[in-house]
Amino acid sequence: MAKLRLALAQFDFAVGAVAANAAKVRELMAQAHNGGAGLVAFPELTLSGYPPEDLLLRPSFLAACDSELDALAAATDGIAALVGHPHSEGEVYNAASLLRAGRVEVTAHKQALPNYGVFDDKRYFRPGHGSVTATIDGVQVGLLICEDVWQPEPAAQAAAAGAQLIVAINASPWDMAKQAEREAALVARARETGCAMAYLNLVGGQDELVYDGASMLVDGDGSIAARAPAFVDALLWAEFDPATRRLRAENWPVAADASPAATLYAALVRGIRDYIDKNGFPGVLLGLSGGIDSALTLALAVDALGAGRVTAVMMPTRYTSQLSLDGARAQAQRLGVDYHVIDIEPTCASFLSALAPAFAGKAADTTEENLQSRTRGVMLMALSNKHGRLLLSTGNKSEMAVGYATLYGDMCGAYAPLKDVYKTVVYQLARWRNGAGNGVIPPEVIERAPSAELRDNQTDQDSLPAYDELDAILARFIEAEQSQAEIAAQGFPVDTVRRVVRLVLHNEFKRRQSAPGPRVTTRAFGRERRYPITSGWH
Repeated sequence: MAKLRLALAQFDFAVGAVAANAAKVRELMAQAHNGGAGLVAFPELTLSGYPPEDLLLRPSFLAACDSELDALAAATDGIAALVGHPHSEGEVYNAASLLRAGRVEVTAHKQALPNYGVFDDKRYFRPGHGSVTATIDGVQVGLLICEDVWQPEPAAQAAAAGAQLIVAINASPWDMAKQAEREAALVARARETGCAMAYLNLVGGQDELVYDGASMLVDGDGSIAARAPAFVDALLWAEFDPATRRLRAENWPVAADASPAATLYAALVRGIRDYIDKNGFPGVLLGLSGGIDSALTLALAVDALGAGRVTAVMMPTRYTSQLSLDGARAQAQRLGVDYHVIDIEPTCASFLSALAPAFAGKAADTTEENLQSRTRGVMLMALSNKHGRLLLSTGNKSEMAVGYATLYGDMCGAYAPLKDVYKTVVYQLARWRNGAGNGVIPPEVIERAPSAELRDNQTDQDSLPAYDELDAILARFIEAEQSQAEIAAQGFPVDTVRRVVRLVLHNEFKRRQSAPGPRVTTRAFGRERRYPITSGWH
């Protein structure tokens, strides 16, 4: 029995860049053909990028995808290519077409349309009916799309039609629990059907979503034959033996560090890089406070873009400690970024002087604290406007959950790399980054008590429970959707649970005004977790 040589194109295909995506497909088709592949597969919705959202409602966009697909089909010579695209036949389908011998030979429509979490397929697509198979170099291959392999029926239909190998093209966004779920689904489909599984996934950042690639080969007995590294663009070569229903990877790249911290760090780096580059910004800037959140954000930005594209700004007041000043300067010097110190004490004093008549008879409170934060926001936005560098917000998920952030102050920014990262995980990532090389974050920044430094001797724990306790409650309430009673039953103080939950529910209005940031948990604010601002449910 002849073996099938195949290539899996684990690459980024940008949303809306139809012509550029087609050009990339054409280039990779040529590489695969020159390497002797009988089949080259591309990710879900290759031509449109994923998710194209309401671009799918524009006839001109669909027509452009159709035109590029026809041109690609005409260019096939001696190789079969499986290309994802939106397919309009009166109704719009999420499709994968097999291009061969100068034509579109067959088109598969996605059958299982996800409509949960970040997915909104039913808004745009109609479901397909029945699985499609094709004979390629003597091998019967089933053609499935993403969610189709999470359900038993499409794979079972392909197997019943004679498939020996199932090729599944995907645009599956990453979160910290996703890889284990994917492997379980693929192993189950292989064991149920006896078909080997070649799983190809998109890679790259798209607004709040990050796609990790992490493509896989699963043998017909359900054993994992190979795993590709996450967040790496690569043309992955493999060989399928129909006699044994086994797949063999050929020189796949190997991750230097596949630990959870390394993978999460890579996800954040990829999210920053692709958001900045795809939107055409020359670089970024951020406020560097001497605290852990801005320190980690700076390290991520430099790793994503290079030091020459990053500006850090320290904006002290009378409450800024020497530790903060020294820590910020030390990190900026270690990383080699453009660094500025702008004293905002005179500006804050000017604001307070102007407001004094209207504030007469009112005691000082958080208003004066927030004014400092908002002064920093004004300064940073002015620098962003003047230099054309995108402002990064440095807040984390713990703060955003309970509203421990100032609107139009530290929440200023166009992208928030840590928006879906809990504070305790921020510390883990900072320690991992220092351990990975060069100690770029000063140890004293990591070890100090967190503080907004908006008044004398302030720490975050003046206003919040300890972060270990806070994050444990938040994860149960947000990710696990547990009730207050269920959380308290696990040993957390009832009053603390009530207070944390109240803060989460009452600060939805702030989160609606926050910058987008990469989704890395199973319940991210904004795109995935959607609660009403105005609600009588408590």
